[in-house]
Amino acid sequence: MVPTMTLAEKIRTERVQFKAGSTSKVIEGQIKGYDTIDYVLNASKGQNANISLATENGSTYFNILAPGENEVAMYVGSINGNQYEGKLPESGDYKIRVYMMRNAARRDEVAKYRLEMIVTNDK
Repeated sequence: MVPTMTLAEKIRTERVQFKAGSTSKVIEGQIKGYDTIDYVLNASKGQNANISLATENGSTYFNILAPGENEVAMYVGSINGNQYEGKLPESGDYKIRVYMMRNAARRDEVAKYRLEMIVTNDK
């Protein structure tokens, strides 16, 4: 496990809701500098998750924090890449944390992104 932040940044939180009957959600957004956004997604243990981030800024990533966790990520995008696929280990609110690495943040860079979240049950 790797800590997700070394600075006491402010984190904006947004609840993710899928439309009735849908298993996915796409969010298009933008961060600047040290902006950090937690997209909070409720899911159940054993569900399959596919989460991906597309951006032209090579210093923009996402981490996934398990339910109840605020600092240590179960998935670290800067190490593992900007796509996660796997079974979720527990039920509750997952945080998909979008952020920029310090090298870009301190230059106050802007990153537009497209975050796609797909959560399905086994068939």
